[in-house]
Amino acid sequence: MTTPSPAGPTGAGVPAGGPAAAVLIATDAPPTVPNRKVAGALAPLQLSGEHHLCPGCGHPVAWRLLLEAIAELGLANRAIGVVGHGCYTNIVSLADIDFLQCLHGRAPAVATGVKRVQPDTAVFTLQGDGDLASEGLAEVLHAAARGERITTIMLNNGVFGDTGGQMTAASVVGQRTKTSLDGRQPEAHGYPVPVAELVATLQGSVYVARGAVHNAGSVAKTKRYLKRAFELATSGAGFTFVEVLTMCPTGWFLPTADGPDYIQDTFEQTYPLGALKDV
Repeated sequence: MTTPSPAGPTGAGVPAGGPAAAVLIATDAPPTVPNRKVAGALAPLQLSGEHHLCPGCGHPVAWRLLLEAIAELGLANRAIGVVGHGCYTNIVSLADIDFLQCLHGRAPAVATGVKRVQPDTAVFTLQGDGDLASEGLAEVLHAAARGERITTIMLNNGVFGDTGGQMTAASVVGQRTKTSLDGRQPEAHGYPVPVAELVATLQGSVYVARGAVHNAGSVAKTKRYLKRAFELATSGAGFTFVEVLTMCPTGWFLPTADGPDYIQDTFEQTYPLGALKDV
């Protein structure tokens, strides 16, 4: 390692070997150079950083990726989101785009109507696994089979978080919820429903991917999945679907900091990440 050069016009800590050289920063006194803000706290189209979700929840990270994708693709002025009921629905008060709210599970049907009436819009649904897999599985499968030119996004944490933490059709084997304290057991509760894999088998679907928000690498990939899904749907290629694994330490009975590891060690074993279908 190199020793920092004396403080210059820009302050202490400039390496003698140039910007790429390692820097030793003294920690026995306050820094002589103030902190510098390098990025905005809010994503494009994000009106507020305040929300009522629990500490450690992965939904706000997924929200940010969604808004960044819409903004970067230039779709903000023609994007219309359709949401059902769940913790994720809080996005309607935090995002500067148009939203409709519908009955539990019916978002793909409502989005179909919106897209057919307004064909030039970028229509998407944002749903939880309880809303989509438990309440509205038929809706998403039929929308995919018809090849509707919409994008469906499922935030999957395996929990009915908004109604108290009950099991959903996507809860993984062994996962504890408030209605299954011993964990999901196949002989009593059946096996989890792999929605993405089901959608991928249908001819009307053109893009299906599964991402996550538990680490930086997965966050970057998930954003790429979302952008690809919007590009194909808005170009008229057909139905696109992105599942996003998100943390719910409250519903999982875990310390907040253990949420990311739980996704990697438990959820990913049932729901592998990656693109399942791409035309």
